[in-house]
Amino acid sequence: MNFSKTLIKWYLQNKRDLPWRNTTDPYQIWLSEIMLQQTRVAQGLPYFLSFTSSFPTVFDLAKADEEQVLKLWQGLGYYSRARNLHGTAKHIASELNGIFPDNYNDLLKLKGVGEYTAAAIASFSHNEVVPVVDGNVFRVLSRYFDIETDIASSRAKKEFTALAKELIPKDNPAIFNQAIMEFGALQCVPKNPNCEICVLNSGCLALKYNKVNELPVKLKKTKVRNRYFNYIIFSDENQDLIIRKRIEKGIWHNLYEFPLIETESEVDFKTISKLILEEYSGKNMILSIKPLNKSKILHKLSHQHLFVDFYKVEVQGVLEGAISYESMISYPFPIVIYNFIEKDLL
Repeated sequence: MNFSKTLIKWYLQNKRDLPWRNTTDPYQIWLSEIMLQQTRVAQGLPYFLSFTSSFPTVFDLAKADEEQVLKLWQGLGYYSRARNLHGTAKHIASELNGIFPDNYNDLLKLKGVGEYTAAAIASFSHNEVVPVVDGNVFRVLSRYFDIETDIASSRAKKEFTALAKELIPKDNPAIFNQAIMEFGALQCVPKNPNCEICVLNSGCLALKYNKVNELPVKLKKTKVRNRYFNYIIFSDENQDLIIRKRIEKGIWHNLYEFPLIETESEVDFKTISKLILEEYSGKNMILSIKPLNKSKILHKLSHQHLFVDFYKVEVQGVLEGAISYESMISYPFPIVIYNFIEKDLL
């Protein structure tokens, strides 16, 4: 069986019709690749359409305000991607006259563009013979060739990239890269793939040795930290609210949130009420404190699990710096806060 030809034939018959596949414009391909890192296509597609509508060119994105970019990105997570995207757009617009580098090595010099993204842009825009190696590619190759190298190890990337270089057809690298990624996304899926209908099943060593669900090997487990966020929603006599920008390093940098009391562990209502009174007994007298969510909200990030509670605190008089609900919802928030605002705040 010719692995590459079979894969490409499958792709041409089964590929999804996605907007970034109908262009060689490096701007659109770059946008899609940055958005689809750690994001499923179904989730990323509406964001791609929204971005290309709001910012048709790299110059439009470069001119945008960061808060506008973060607001459009709201819900995609990994917000450093959006900040890097914006910064790189400014660099391309001002330093490169809006023209993206046309080769893999120069693309790698752009902030936020790693080996995978550089390879994708170089092959899809310029048909450069450079393999794209992502999670889907790891899975397909490890199963088909029975490779037990831990994909979290430092040597895995080199090993799989070298193998992909041997397989990639020199006359059609872009289609091959699209094909192997699509095959991993639709056919050779992480759990319980339907191997009976797989066009590669006759040569797949994982299927032959009954190891499909054992590959790829990933031994390194991400250490998860638990954090406890107690958000305080102050409301004054005008029903105006207080929000703050997260300027500290770490999660949600430059997004907005309500005043926060972070605790070392879960606390009961009596304890959080005492902490609120201690920390916020300032100019405005606190009239009442009440919990707003019936059960604790669990929000999972890649390295952190956040346990989130919201408390409404009504105060006497008018709060300095408070804004209306209508004004507030135009700001970019972490999705766990935005969902709460939309569903439960009013």
